[in-house]
Amino acid sequence: MEGWLAVSDPEAWTPPEGSWASSAARRKNMQAIRSRDTKPERLIRRLVHASGLRYRVAAKPLPDLRRTADMVFRPAKVAVFIDGCYWHGCPEHYVPPKTNPGYWSDKVARNVARDRDTDQRLAEAGWLVLRFWEHQDSDTCALTIVSAVRERRNALAR
Repeated sequence: MEGWLAVSDPEAWTPPEGSWASSAARRKNMQAIRSRDTKPERLIRRLVHASGLRYRVAAKPLPDLRRTADMVFRPAKVAVFIDGCYWHGCPEHYVPPKTNPGYWSDKVARNVARDRDTDQRLAEAGWLVLRFWEHQDSDTCALTIVSAVRERRNALAR
């Protein structure tokens, strides 16, 4: 119980040597960042759903791949990812961190490498991968998704 009390009190907690967190406040802030159901994801999902398409949320496109897509259209074999500008190294908006730059820059580089590996594995399995940045226009993203899914569904039905 004492460990829990110390962590719940930001003033009492200090990051261990070599920790990714530079302070208790930073740790709390970073832990609050969502890995799914972000505002851009929800908006795009709402638009795609309104167009009549149904999908799986935060699902594995391939059962043996330990990665989830934000939206999965299984029959059409389309996996959609809405990537955050910071976490996935957006060429327009990524700003290297000033605090603990070695850790965070390496983390983002690993995320980008994992994204490319995911794209390759899904493509090899016959999937279409659609990636969007969180800053892109939601209407445009939704239209692209709807068009791609319908096109793939029609092509696979032939």
